[in-house]
Amino acid sequence: MKVFTRVARSFVRPLALSIAVGGAMMSWSASAETVLKVGTWLPPTNPQNDIVWPTWAKWVEEATEGRVKVKLEYGLGHPKSMFSLAEDGVVDVAFSVLGYLPGRFKLPLVAELPNISDSAEATSVALWRTQQKYFAKSEEFDGLELLGLFVHGPAQLHTREPFNTLAELKNKKIRTGGGLQQMVAERLEVSPVQAPATKVYEMLQQGVVDGVFIPVLDQKFLRLNEVIKQITVIPKGLYASSFGIFANPDSLADLDPKDRQAILDVSGERLSALAGRAWEQADEAGYQAAREGGVEIRQLTEKDPLLQDIRSRLDNLDAEWIVSVEDRDVDAKAALAYLKQQAAAYQPRLSSVNTQD
Repeated sequence: MKVFTRVARSFVRPLALSIAVGGAMMSWSASAETVLKVGTWLPPTNPQNDIVWPTWAKWVEEATEGRVKVKLEYGLGHPKSMFSLAEDGVVDVAFSVLGYLPGRFKLPLVAELPNISDSAEATSVALWRTQQKYFAKSEEFDGLELLGLFVHGPAQLHTREPFNTLAELKNKKIRTGGGLQQMVAERLEVSPVQAPATKVYEMLQQGVVDGVFIPVLDQKFLRLNEVIKQITVIPKGLYASSFGIFANPDSLADLDPKDRQAILDVSGERLSALAGRAWEQADEAGYQAAREGGVEIRQLTEKDPLLQDIRSRLDNLDAEWIVSVEDRDVDAKAALAYLKQQAAAYQPRLSSVNTQD
């Protein structure tokens, strides 16, 4: 029995040590993997959640050799809360409509002006480049690490009932978001009703509003083809909402420097192009959903009196934006010209939305 005890102890002690060491290694391995929490306020089917975040997550994981992963966090409240959630570290990364915080983000709203481009990818990249060249010194994103900027496809006018002239639309209640949309509504003489996109279906269904300014993708993703009878398609749209993609600076600073740099390398212009392209391509699915739902698609031409009327009312918005940013100490006129030039000259880097570019 004593011999057995000695043999048993000589076996158990190394085994225990091996288990302890193995456990420590497993614990070290688990702690070496960082998970970035990404806050989102849109449904899983939206292109931001279905395409943009998964693709960026793959880029991040590959660039950091698996040391950093990305996890989506849903149901965090109104999109305007995303800024404070990221600043306070509740999430590591988030995105939102910049117009939801009026007064804080003035400069990127330049991309919302009408007549810039039919391509959300081109405008998104042009906005990122303009931010880097002209706007960064104004530190509007102070407290956040800016990872990308993008716009959705050109916003169009969706109405519960068909109309032919702006006179017929006068004083109708139209849902708008933040930013430039309010100014567009005022000039078209409709009554703006501010609400997040997630409330649009219900508001239209209940007759709270008569229409909505929104990109065509939401004919599918918000099921607007069930509550809308007409889409009035304006070349280059009425506006394009600008979005920021941003991180908590401490979340990135806590990473190994090479992983932080790797994440920045797969963000910026590359991420901006991805987001713009994903939202742009989603408009195609929106048009298909509208046709399937029997929605009338009225494509305005340059000779259409309605388009001429709309443009005549919106043609001074460029000048108004320049005045609105006088307190930012930037050459706003030059920035606007640069944005338009970059959007016009841009050649898509993504032939289709996937995880390679």
